[in-house]
Amino acid sequence: MSKKKMKNIFVEGPISTAFIAESIQKHAAKTSIGAHDIFLGQVRADIIDDRVVAAIEYTAYEDMALQKMHEIREAIFEKYALTCMHVYHSLGRVNAGELCLFVFTSAPHRRAAIDACAELVELIKKELPVWGKELFEDATHQWKVNR
Repeated sequence: MSKKKMKNIFVEGPISTAFIAESIQKHAAKTSIGAHDIFLGQVRADIIDDRVVAAIEYTAYEDMALQKMHEIREAIFEKYALTCMHVYHSLGRVNAGELCLFVFTSAPHRRAAIDACAELVELIKKELPVWGKELFEDATHQWKVNR
């Protein structure tokens, strides 16, 4: 395994498009990269029981989530020939239409970047102790159920 140090993936509030663009631009100098794959998770204005989701408030068991993300990161680096991987997940309130998850994988070849990104997103959704409370336009709320 690569034994990389544990990284903090959490950002307060939505992930800005400027941050994403800057992250992509930083990779232009890495000329061994031949492919990138990016996943952007966006809060939907779902309608649930005739109520419209205005935002999601994300919370996490941060220490456990960071340890789990480190384990996932190591496993993905071991499985795929990646040059780099970046994951950012929002905490706090993220309004409908704003971005809450940014996953960015880079590799010498496209198949590794694409497959690693897809698997990474699924593992994040399935295994990280991160929860979302749906905040509705009518000021009610409920814990989000992944669909």
